[in-house]
Amino acid sequence: MRAASAAALALVLLCLAIAQIADKSRESGTADKSRESGTADKSRESGTEDKSRESGTAKTLAPANPTLSIGLQLVRAARAQIGVTTSYDPSYVNIGYPLGDVATNTGVCTDVVIRAYRASGIDLQERVHLDMRKNFNLYPKNWGLRRPDSNIDHRRVPNLRVFFKRFGKQISIAPSGPAELSQFQPGDLVSWTLASGVPHIGIVSDRFSAEGTPLVLHNIGVGTREDDALLAFTITGHYRYHAVPDL
Repeated sequence: MRAASAAALALVLLCLAIAQIADKSRESGTADKSRESGTADKSRESGTEDKSRESGTAKTLAPANPTLSIGLQLVRAARAQIGVTTSYDPSYVNIGYPLGDVATNTGVCTDVVIRAYRASGIDLQERVHLDMRKNFNLYPKNWGLRRPDSNIDHRRVPNLRVFFKRFGKQISIAPSGPAELSQFQPGDLVSWTLASGVPHIGIVSDRFSAEGTPLVLHNIGVGTREDDALLAFTITGHYRYHAVPDL
């Protein structure tokens, strides 16, 4: 009788032991799944953060292309605007700072220059604004402003002329023959006064007219275009600004 009781007790203990092992196994499985779930959550969170960072860096300067000269980078970046910027709108617009811009389908002549430099790693909005903050007295007072305005200062031809003269190279502005025309290199900046008296600016192309005159990339009322306009108006400035990119 005692032997039977002892055997029964041993069987009960064995069953309890098996149950405990099963419970631990289930707990371990749950923990593993929890850890896996936690890892997956972290992975998803990381993915979300990566996308967030990507989204956050969408509005940044384009890195400069080390295989091209700055002049050719500017030409290609300006040419890429043809068919994108299809209208002209001189309206005052509140834009961000730095890297602020109006809608890419429109703009003025200066926006061709600004976007070309920005695509080459240089933000003229910021550079002009910082210089005007320090040297406001050196810039034109044509608009009655008493302080810099980052929304518009860099989009005005007279201000860009002062900036390029201060930080770039100013070149002879009286082309009268082949020798003088050869001074206009791809990526150079040219300013004019139009027949209406309005100041204008554009970028010298790496392409030429049938007569050998460098073409110009600019927006003169119908969006960005590339045409034979270098000698069409009175030239008021010729500059070469090959700055070190911000990136």
